Amino acid sequence: MAEGAAWLRRADPRFGPALDACGPLPLRRRPDGFAQLLSAMVSQQVSVASAAAIWGRLQDAGMVTPEALRASDEDSLRALGLSRQKATYARALAEAGIDFDRLRGVETAQVVATLVSVKGIGTWTAEIYAMFSLGRADVFAPGDLALQESARLLFDLPERPKEKALGQMAEAWSPWRSVAARALWAYYRVAKDREGIR
Repeated sequence: MAEGAAWLRRADPRFGPALDACGPLPLRRRPDGFAQLLSAMVSQQVSVASAAAIWGRLQDAGMVTPEALRASDEDSLRALGLSRQKATYARALAEAGIDFDRLRGVETAQVVATLVSVKGIGTWTAEIYAMFSLGRADVFAPGDLALQESARLLFDLPERPKEKALGQMAEAWSPWRSVAARALWAYYRVAKDREGIR
């Protein structure tokens, strides 16, 4: 993280104020595997607080393994806080049979392609998984609203950049796009006084 932050500071001095305001960036590395991917799915398009509450209920009910999800029904998952759509997606993930050990050794593009082939896993979820669970240094999630808003604030943009525009902007931060994302999330927390990602 420190190496990437130092590189970013040199490559794009606009990161300087964010890095100064946030201090050392946290690694926030998570385990990989089924439960982490399910957690990322739960976090899609809901607030950090809502995602944490739903995930807590799923954990308490033991609904974080493929076996448990395959044995459950939609109503029981909805009672734990999943929408009808997310309950369907969770069950699709349980049926997908992803080889999580294999994902560790393939290129990031292949990780994303494998994950998005499962109904309900979008590019954002696949990117977040590659970044946090696989520890990839050069992944960015330009569709993330907190990243978009943080970029607007940090770079003094007239409006929040759209996904395509932010993705193009982030190309200049390669090979440390994951560190750039962490810097922007950290800056979002400081600027908005709330978390941008769970």
